[in-house]
Amino acid sequence: MSINENITDSLQYPIKDWKKIITLGIILIIPIVNFIGLGYYSRIIKSTLTGLDEVPDFEGIEELFVDGIKIFIICIIYSIIPLIFYAFSVIFARSETVTSATTTSSIFSSYLPGLTGIPLVFLMLAVILTLIISIFAYIGLANMIYHDNEIGAALRYTEILDIIATIGLRNYILWWIVLTLIIIFAGFIISIVGGILLYFILGILVLLLGYSYLIIFQARSIALIIAFRRG
Repeated sequence: MSINENITDSLQYPIKDWKKIITLGIILIIPIVNFIGLGYYSRIIKSTLTGLDEVPDFEGIEELFVDGIKIFIICIIYSIIPLIFYAFSVIFARSETVTSATTTSSIFSSYLPGLTGIPLVFLMLAVILTLIISIFAYIGLANMIYHDNEIGAALRYTEILDIIATIGLRNYILWWIVLTLIIIFAGFIISIVGGILLYFILGILVLLLGYSYLIIFQARSIALIIAFRRG
């Protein structure tokens, strides 16, 4: 399957069942219950890997909840290093804000306190590391789900690299770039439109449906790139 076919299929996949987009959106905004939403993300990948083209159901809530917790744990593990750099950015930014507070009261410093120099470098490193790690995290998560949500499978870097090699490094990177750009651009549009329409309540629906759609789209696309490798 080509990258174009992967993305086209994944974009069309969520709208096969709008009820499930709405259901997922509602689940995701409820604390604790939203673990079920993460579990559903896992189910979409597993369903696609088994060759199914229908959007899966939400049956087996307990299983979805447990699977969601596992995905959350792996996401935290993969996020540790970027979070450390982000934490340093905040710490140094606060330090510089306290220092500058005695010498300036500019509007800029009140909105972006201390976000220059070292804090900015740490923030940029955090963003760059997040992007780089996501290259491996996508495959790691999919590999975990392929192995019946065995957490250790998400961290088997030899297997992850083998999967990427089988897909083809060039093809995989191109797919990752396209997927990342779509998610960033679509997420930005959804946030802007949803934020504006919040004054008319309609914004809540835009945010709910928009982000739910993106999650289903992403899960489907990841599964297809793995299914292509799994053959």
